[in-house]
Amino acid sequence: MKVLKLSASGVPQSWITLQEAVTHYAADDVRWEAGSHVACFRGGHNAVTGLQSRIEVASIIGTRGKPSIDPFAMRMALTNSKLFCRDRQICAYCGQWFAEDHLTREHVIPVSQRGPDTWMNVVTACASCNHRKAGRTPEQAHMPLLYAPYTPSLWEDFILRNRRILADQMEFLMAHVPKSSRLAA
Repeated sequence: MKVLKLSASGVPQSWITLQEAVTHYAADDVRWEAGSHVACFRGGHNAVTGLQSRIEVASIIGTRGKPSIDPFAMRMALTNSKLFCRDRQICAYCGQWFAEDHLTREHVIPVSQRGPDTWMNVVTACASCNHRKAGRTPEQAHMPLLYAPYTPSLWEDFILRNRRILADQMEFLMAHVPKSSRLAA
């Protein structure tokens, strides 16, 4: 399980472990929290009061300090698993859903024609369609795209990089996803 770490202003910074979250609580770096409490860590007993120390970790925390991520300068890393998730595992040419191991990264403008390996030039394709299109553009292969590629927002990227998102974390992230996002559909 991961905790969604945000800046104090609510911009996603990273997915962190429960232990990393406890470190932020212990250092008094947590400015606010949201979502449900997902873990409780117990410490020693206070010599004066006899009370046991405990830290309850929320699924979403806002931390103090300078944000490490500038959402306007961020370049989203392109990976096959994030690409397939962005495109909902649907081939951009035949429109069929496939399991991840039957999908490929397909360059709209082929690398052989100097097409870049960027979010705006790649789509998900089944192996059959990718093979049929080969080193041609969709127009050259007479294989029109069923959907257009796009670069995910920072919020979408945080959804795409974690496969085990808790319901309250997903609700928080989805509230910031652009309405035009494929993830919102």
